[in-house]
Amino acid sequence: MDVKEEDKSEESKKNHIEYYRSLCRIIMDIKEEKIQEKEPAIKNHLENRIEAMEKDKKRIRDMFPEIKEEEWDDHTN
Repeated sequence: MDVKEEDKSEESKKNHIEYYRSLCRIIMDIKEEKIQEKEPAIKNHLENRIEAMEKDKKRIRDMFPEIKEEEWDDHTN
């Protein structure tokens, strides 16, 4: 299996920051949905989605360790 080298260009960095922020918003929405949900199977599914997105966020942060915390969490954009 071929392993694709990660693109760490400035454009990729910008796109990953944007994607990271969108993941943060989606996670917040899913957490709200989970609070309102009564069905245990659906709550479990939502929790699994959150966990997968958190892993993706970590992968992105690991790709760009030079980015400061404030840049990741800046929700003004």
